[in-house]
Amino acid sequence: MVVIIAALMLAANFLTDYRWFSSVGYTSVFLTELWTRALLFVAAALVMAVIVGASIFFAYRARPGIRPMNLEQQGLDRYRQSIDPHRKLFFWIAVGALALLSGAAASGDWRSYLQFVNGVDFGLADPEFGMDIAFFAFTYPFLRILLGYLYAAVVLAFIAAVIVHYLYGGVRLQNDTGQRATPAARVHLSVLLGLFVLLRAGSYWLDRYGLVFSERGYTFGASYTDVHAVKTALTILTVISVICAVLFFANVYFKNTMVPMASLGLLVLSAVLVGVAYPEIVQRFQVSPNEQRLESPYIERNIEYTRQAYDIADAEVQDYDATTELSTSDLVQEAQGTTVRLADPSVVSQTFQQMQQVRGFYQFPDVLEVDRYPDSEGNLIDTIVAVRELDGPPSDQNNWLNRHLIYTHGYGMVAAAGTEIDAEGRPVFTEYNIPPRGELSEVVGEYEPRVYYGREGADYVIVQAEEEYDYPLDAEQENTDVPTLEDAVEPEVSPSPDEARVPADAEQTEGEEAQEAPAEGEEGPQEESEDTAAGSQAYNRYEGDGGVQLASFFDRVLYAIKYQEPNILLNSAITDDSRIIYERDPLDRVEKVAPFLTVDSRPYPAVVDGRIMWIVDAYTTSDGYPYANRIDFTQAVTDTFTDGSVQQVNALPGNQVNYIRNSVKATVDAYDGTVTLYAWDEEDPVLQTWMDAFPDIVTDRDEMSDELIEHLRYPDDLFKVQREIMREYHVTEASAFYGGQDFWTVPNDPTGATDRPEPPYRQTIHFPGEEEEAFSLTTTYVPRGRENLAAFMAVNSDPNSEDYGQLKLLELPRSTVIFGPGQVQNAFDADADVREVLLPLEQSNAQVTRGNLLTLPFAGGLLYVEPLYVQAGGDGAASFPLLQQVMVGFGEEVAIGSNLPDALSNLFDDGEAPPPEAEEEPAEEEPEQPEAGSGDNPDQDLTDALNEAVEAWEESRESQEEADERLREALEAIQEQMDEQGGN
Repeated sequence: MVVIIAALMLAANFLTDYRWFSSVGYTSVFLTELWTRALLFVAAALVMAVIVGASIFFAYRARPGIRPMNLEQQGLDRYRQSIDPHRKLFFWIAVGALALLSGAAASGDWRSYLQFVNGVDFGLADPEFGMDIAFFAFTYPFLRILLGYLYAAVVLAFIAAVIVHYLYGGVRLQNDTGQRATPAARVHLSVLLGLFVLLRAGSYWLDRYGLVFSERGYTFGASYTDVHAVKTALTILTVISVICAVLFFANVYFKNTMVPMASLGLLVLSAVLVGVAYPEIVQRFQVSPNEQRLESPYIERNIEYTRQAYDIADAEVQDYDATTELSTSDLVQEAQGTTVRLADPSVVSQTFQQMQQVRGFYQFPDVLEVDRYPDSEGNLIDTIVAVRELDGPPSDQNNWLNRHLIYTHGYGMVAAAGTEIDAEGRPVFTEYNIPPRGELSEVVGEYEPRVYYGREGADYVIVQAEEEYDYPLDAEQENTDVPTLEDAVEPEVSPSPDEARVPADAEQTEGEEAQEAPAEGEEGPQEESEDTAAGSQAYNRYEGDGGVQLASFFDRVLYAIKYQEPNILLNSAITDDSRIIYERDPLDRVEKVAPFLTVDSRPYPAVVDGRIMWIVDAYTTSDGYPYANRIDFTQAVTDTFTDGSVQQVNALPGNQVNYIRNSVKATVDAYDGTVTLYAWDEEDPVLQTWMDAFPDIVTDRDEMSDELIEHLRYPDDLFKVQREIMREYHVTEASAFYGGQDFWTVPNDPTGATDRPEPPYRQTIHFPGEEEEAFSLTTTYVPRGRENLAAFMAVNSDPNSEDYGQLKLLELPRSTVIFGPGQVQNAFDADADVREVLLPLEQSNAQVTRGNLLTLPFAGGLLYVEPLYVQAGGDGAASFPLLQQVMVGFGEEVAIGSNLPDALSNLFDDGEAPPPEAEEEPAEEEPEQPEAGSGDNPDQDLTDALNEAVEAWEESRESQEEADERLREALEAIQEQMDEQGGN
């Protein structure tokens, strides 16, 4: 029963995998991987079976006919009598088991084999051996694997031969004549030892090329000792091993133990003296006293090849003599051309959840994404985006039917301007509500809002079985106003159990009409959807081609076994027209259709050509680039925006990489799951190798639509890997690199609760020396062991720019102290004016959240901007953070204000400087003042008191206790002024 159940599970998984690949149009990937695995399995199993089986067979055939009569042999007779009747069975079981294990292990190396047979040259030779990089990236790893399997086969054959020879008397532990082994046994074991030593010779020779991955020296790659001692030693050991192998084979003629023992002793002695002692002597007595001078050429190799492998060799480095003083004219001039993304994607997620969740079963990610969309005037602006995904049915209705047949999809894109905050401190939504409406819809036009493929929800859903929950009808409002605070805190109405599902046999009552008629001339699945109303819910039937059609009872059996779910068989609503949608996460889909790629951990949605598309950046990686320093991929991309569970590297065990390219941009249609791979870096030799192995699965870059290109961006994980490398490899001189005085580190996020690195921030900046602002990904560095700012790095993230992907580095002078992120945060916390604003909030029951601490070039220096969010206390069920203050820092000065212009203005003499927009807007007219009894205007004291009262009333909504006190004092001042002027 166990075997039958295991076989059924294996068959079901295999067949459903094939059906899935067929449904997405990537059957060739499934078959190529399958046949490659099968080829390696058969080859490895056959080699293991032939070598081990032949050894056992020869040992049995060479057994002595007459064995000495002693206690040892008498004891073995009992085993021989038990084994002999079943020796063939034991033989096939032993050989078969070893063959299966070997084949299963070999099938896992299919990627190395495909790279070996399809390898494309890099067009660059290594400096030591003069061989193309492709040899080290593609050929060398497979040869190591091949040698490993041959080693295992020969060793197991030797062990098996010893056991059989001992069992049948060919090898004896007790012998009065002194003959421990028969001549036949000596010949057999000598041949096996000769094969082993011959393989060792091949390994020594191959190890010479492996020196480019040595970790012996000061840096990764071949060092002075490797080149001048180890390389020579390996050559000598290769020759000695060949000689020893010949001596072992010669024992076929001599048939004694002296020759093989002498050969084995020579091999061990040479390995110790030549392979270990000689390099150690060179390292200790020649290199260590003169390490900097002798290692310099090899440090230069490491620097050069590391910068090439991580694509940072062309980074533009600019000395930036950052000023710490900011004048009023500089502020006004610079502020006119500067936009700052104040909305923090990791904080406003809660605001999105409260204001745009609509129903409790919708979900937004904890960290939203930053894209760019045109505003009403056609200017591209930083935009916070997310899709309203379905997390699952309400908790009290979370049964199998609702989870997998009724609540099947999310609904709509939500977007907010990243640079705008309304008067209440909320994001300014440019796409909102259900059905979606806003500026984004006006720009991109109508699009399919349903999200069947995303990062949340059940692992599989079945569509065209029941009518699926689409959206709440009361969400379709008559007006098109942006959601208000009152909308956000309106009590949520959950559907009743009767409203939550439509029975399979439910029919539309007479006179009942569809609640959402398609627009005239509308195309796509939305036009064909059949929306029905049940209570306050709209329902829809899926009309796309996503998923696998359950075309027969056999298909339902397969998926019932796969998911161990009998309801797939028993539910009468599931028909031959139903489709099962699974592998819904866009990252999982891209990884599955392209198992040779490493996917970025931050997919993001975009509206492209009338559909919501998930855009996934994918990398080709390798750990075989000579001299290039290796890093742990997972560790490099972990920061405060990640939880440590980032996607694992597909092709590289242990996540060690030393070559990476963003060679593929992938899209996943959120409605029908279509996966498209586009060759972004068509010159990448690793991608070309995989394209030869899997032809016709990667689409040419020219096939991208202009609208898709508009939403591409520089990937997060690649930038994190590059900034990790740039910490040390911005130093290009060997002597300076050896000293390490100028090494940097990525500062910890001063606003985070953990000690993880500060994440890179996506923002539009005006880089010094550039004429226009550019959409960029930015990060900062501090000196190793210190907290002041050492450098600022950005990469152009605009795909339509000629500088896309160009890394730019601002190196700050070492003689001037520029505050780093941690120091600026400390300055915010210690500043008296800032504390005056924060203290009442912190002492109340409100929750104060510090947003992302942005760093951007500004007026010849570096400006820090940190939004401050305030969230009402209490149980927090309906509260969400509102941006109430903005803190800024320039040089050693910090300030706070209710908005960015106000905060910048407060950097000058306690706010006496004009705000940046002062030159752009005409001076406000003096407001009309009430007439006094004498007919003259009241004096300025009364005006100030009135203004203070108005301001206090406005702030009463933010901090009621403090504002009430200010209001009381202002009213008393008004009364005093009016009394002095004879008023009532």
